[in-house]
Amino acid sequence: MLNKILLIGNLTRDVEIRYTQGGTAIAKFGLAVNRRWKDRNAGEDREETMFIDVNVFGRSAEIAHQYLSKGRQVLVEGRLVLEQWTDQNGQKRSRHSVSADNLQFLGGARSDGGDQSQSGDYQTPKESAPQRQTEARPQSSATSVNIEDEEIPF
Repeated sequence: MLNKILLIGNLTRDVEIRYTQGGTAIAKFGLAVNRRWKDRNAGEDREETMFIDVNVFGRSAEIAHQYLSKGRQVLVEGRLVLEQWTDQNGQKRSRHSVSADNLQFLGGARSDGGDQSQSGDYQTPKESAPQRQTEARPQSSATSVNIEDEEIPF
């Protein structure tokens, strides 16, 4: 089974952060994701916006809280989670959210006046996953891209 989701969108609100009793950071933010298509019947362009709740954990949560703000564009890679609870009236409630494993900051407005051209790639550390060491490669004058096997989408 596979539960993987990739989203690119803009934050709908500033990142909220809190800490568990054990000291683990948990950040939450909303993401607006647009889908555009051409309606064949009407012959016009259509657009749909989805609003998605995203949760980030650990050091990635702290980094998201520090650098992300409302309006900033971000790529989120993670998994879909079903949250269930009972509200104050005793009604059972549920909603889907995304638990982020990887965040990549994309171009967009920053409220702190920082360099808008920079993007960052921050991955939530997995405590059980072994760290892979990359071997040193000779530098060349051409720009190279380092792609890991896990990043290939097929």
